[in-house]
Amino acid sequence: MAYKVPFVKPRVAYANYKKELDGAIQDCLESGDLIARRHLREFEEHYAAFCDAKYCIGVNSGYHALALSMLAAGLGPGHEVVTVAHTFVATISAIVHTGATPVLVDVKPDYNMDMDALERAITPRTKAVVPVHLNGRICDMDRLQKLADKHRFHIIEDAAQAIGATFKGKKAGSFGTAGCFSFYPFKMLGAFGDGGAVTTNDPAIARTVTHLRFNGEDRETGEYHHHGFTALLDNVQAAVLDKKLTHLPDWIEHRRHIASLYKKGLGGVGDLRLPHFEEGEKYFDVFQNYVIRTGKRDDLRGWLKDNGVETLVSWPKPVWKHLALRLGEHTMPETEAICREVISLPMSAETTPEDVDITVDTIRRFFAR
Repeated sequence: MAYKVPFVKPRVAYANYKKELDGAIQDCLESGDLIARRHLREFEEHYAAFCDAKYCIGVNSGYHALALSMLAAGLGPGHEVVTVAHTFVATISAIVHTGATPVLVDVKPDYNMDMDALERAITPRTKAVVPVHLNGRICDMDRLQKLADKHRFHIIEDAAQAIGATFKGKKAGSFGTAGCFSFYPFKMLGAFGDGGAVTTNDPAIARTVTHLRFNGEDRETGEYHHHGFTALLDNVQAAVLDKKLTHLPDWIEHRRHIASLYKKGLGGVGDLRLPHFEEGEKYFDVFQNYVIRTGKRDDLRGWLKDNGVETLVSWPKPVWKHLALRLGEHTMPETEAICREVISLPMSAETTPEDVDITVDTIRRFFAR
């Protein structure tokens, strides 16, 4: 169906920057630079600088960013890796595919890892922790870093939804062993297909991920150092991303403005819980998603659809409930409540104040019935 307010607007996004995006693709194709050439190197340099990291390695998906980072950190059979259950399954699958054992913990009301639950889950076999910075908000990295220092485990950030977010002025992807990003088309920084990146300040991690992404080969010497993967970010996608990166700060400010309009329009409405948590100088949230919670989620979503507003529900049941994944049984009250209650409202660089007005009015009419 045609929505009055689409969840995202990819055709508008392309039209707004068509000339420079087409030019980047044309330059790549006319120069014949398709694999591991100039455009990729330039994007990696620029993205590392944006994330305040020393190194960036472009890969072909957010999943491969996680998986290759874990392998480079030495994770494997006999190790435990703690992460959250409220996340896209790829976070957990990357752990499983290394041979390590995922240990799932609950989240807090801000959708990020509950550090008390993490502390209870740590054992002598804990080799790494994967915090998932969800919806554009970074985890409590102070507490996590203290636990990492005490128990000597790796921090591998799943920062796929937190490009540009900061915690105490420090950017997502600049903490710990590695930061992992996705450039899925509908992310804040999206490619024209799948893509991802690893950021790190550790030269050994950067070197190993660089080898693993191209079948284990050192492209400069021709020597093979690992049984690797075909997981390289191609030059065309890198060229597109490099152009988009120049606009990302403006897009982030736009998202924060749209979030402030939602907050103003929906504050105190019904039983809604809005995604505005502690700010101050500690957190800078970038609102990859604008996620509200209500006990009437399914009815509200149906009402919004009937009135022309497109929404998204991420993970309507806890990941361990997918029995084929064999993740065992868990009791996680916050994760289970979130799965019942969350709904993401339209949010993108192309979402307009008028879109917010329509969405807010529709929600207010639902609760006023």
